[in-house]
Amino acid sequence: MTASYRYDVEILHLLVSPAHAYFGRARDGAADVPTTDADRVELVAGKGIAGDRFFGKAAHMDAAVTLIAAEALEEMAAELGAEPFDPLLTRRNVVIRGAQLAPLLGQDFALESGGDLVRLRAGRPAHPCAWMDRMLAPGAHAAMRGRGGVRCQPLSDGLLHRGPAVLVSLVPLDPALAGMPSLLRPSRLP
Repeated sequence: MTASYRYDVEILHLLVSPAHAYFGRARDGAADVPTTDADRVELVAGKGIAGDRFFGKAAHMDAAVTLIAAEALEEMAAELGAEPFDPLLTRRNVVIRGAQLAPLLGQDFALESGGDLVRLRAGRPAHPCAWMDRMLAPGAHAAMRGRGGVRCQPLSDGLLHRGPAVLVSLVPLDPALAGMPSLLRPSRLP
């Protein structure tokens, strides 16, 4: 990967969970599943994060790793007048500070952390689900639209480490816009 832009970022959380927690009706509550906020995770090219619920699942091969900007969660909580959100409740695998994620859609990029480098392709937005209203705050589902993060496919094997990191991108990013929603396509519904 020929890098044009390098951004100092911080990986705040690395979520790994072997099972889904949000299914069925939100009023019934989330499933009690083991969830780890790991110091490091192992990524396997084309498969995802070892030990995670999406690892090796055919339907998720191109979107097995999710990233979200911590700034987006902070902006949403402020807009809703809510206490700061627990980022792990979003069920995104990687919570990162210091990077605007939306311009990465359709792009290859890399994360360097702890002396390791992992290459990823951002395939599509990580759209929020209605569970966010129950798990974060009323109105969080709508507030999260356009800033729910990105779903990625790992292109290389390697480790991601919590802590200081560098995001290497072929496209320019504006870290000051990390908390702002990206433009949404108009709905196809009437």
